[in-house]
Amino acid sequence: MSPSIFLSLLAFLAFISLGLPDGLLGVAWPSIRAGFGLPLDALGVLLGFTTAGYLTSSFFAGRILRVLPIGSVLALSTAAAATALLGYALTPVWPLMVMLGFLAGLGGGAIDAGLNAYGATHFSARVLNWLHAFFGLGTTLGPLIVTAVLGAGLIWRWSYVVVGSAQVLLAVTFFMTRGRWLRVAETTALDEPPLKPARTRDTLRQPLVWLGMLVFFIYTGVEFVAGQWSYSLLTLERGVAAGAAGVWVSLYWGGLMVGRILFGFVADRVPLASTLRVCMLGVTVGSLLFWLEPTRALSLIGLVMIGFFLAPIFASLISLTPARVGASHADSAIGFQIAAAGLGGAILVALVGVLARSLGLWVIGASLVFFALLLLGLYEVLLRTKPKVVTVEQRSLS
Repeated sequence: MSPSIFLSLLAFLAFISLGLPDGLLGVAWPSIRAGFGLPLDALGVLLGFTTAGYLTSSFFAGRILRVLPIGSVLALSTAAAATALLGYALTPVWPLMVMLGFLAGLGGGAIDAGLNAYGATHFSARVLNWLHAFFGLGTTLGPLIVTAVLGAGLIWRWSYVVVGSAQVLLAVTFFMTRGRWLRVAETTALDEPPLKPARTRDTLRQPLVWLGMLVFFIYTGVEFVAGQWSYSLLTLERGVAAGAAGVWVSLYWGGLMVGRILFGFVADRVPLASTLRVCMLGVTVGSLLFWLEPTRALSLIGLVMIGFFLAPIFASLISLTPARVGASHADSAIGFQIAAAGLGGAILVALVGVLARSLGLWVIGASLVFFALLLLGLYEVLLRTKPKVVTVEQRSLS
């Protein structure tokens, strides 16, 4: 097996592990809440600390990668995530679990930003799309693990023992293979002039970097608003049966995963820039169908369309980042984009929740249309903004 194929398989495993905790928590939460005697909304505290850790490590990913090689970053961050998950299984008190949530977020953000930054340079657009599809596989497997554990008559903690143990094995694998990542990077760059990574503050001075962060902020808002609020709209506003609504929300997430797998087969054969425009138009059309509901069937098809057309956008934008901002700024810029995506998911989901409570659940569909149009408009601005070209002479001066 060639080194690049081996590392791609490791990256797939890492993205599965990245998605597993997200899938675990939703199903395990009722048991966790009962065990600690917590109110229902205490979940927000844990998610807040986890998000804070995720944003911290992803935002500073570029700086971290200038100090540590990618293999070491992956080994350490996976070990941090494993420690947090096994800590969940062992902690006797809720405040300690909240603190461990911050550690879990640190590990997850570093894995996400580090692998995306590495993949933008060393993996094809096809592999990057498949990486994000494997994240979806992780979020799908997580609930199954909790369900199997609870179905066997065991307490929720055993599900975190299973996933945490798998993370330990993955951390050991990353540690044992850390040199391979560096050798592949050196081989890839063999014909390239030496490139000194730009300072974080220099990357932040680029308007294109901020524009890219805004695109990721809105993109994740569309994805998470559709995923988190569509069930409430269908059941509470439109009278769809709970079971049927659950199936359609699952089909939305399934469309996201399947779309990434299918797009991976053609990602290296189509012009990414224009293809993403078509996908964003598809998201807009799907959002309009879901909001206006010309018929019940068309509305539900629109929901699935949103997921399917969103599928290639995130990974493909990552793969275009080095050419857009310059290779020396790519690691930091991708870390900023990952952080902005996490922040967008949290803020826009909360904003839509506030609006829905004040104005009615109909605002969920209207918000999706607004965010989809905003995403398309920002992307058009991004395409028309002249990228910073990093020449060989500039590289030698850096």
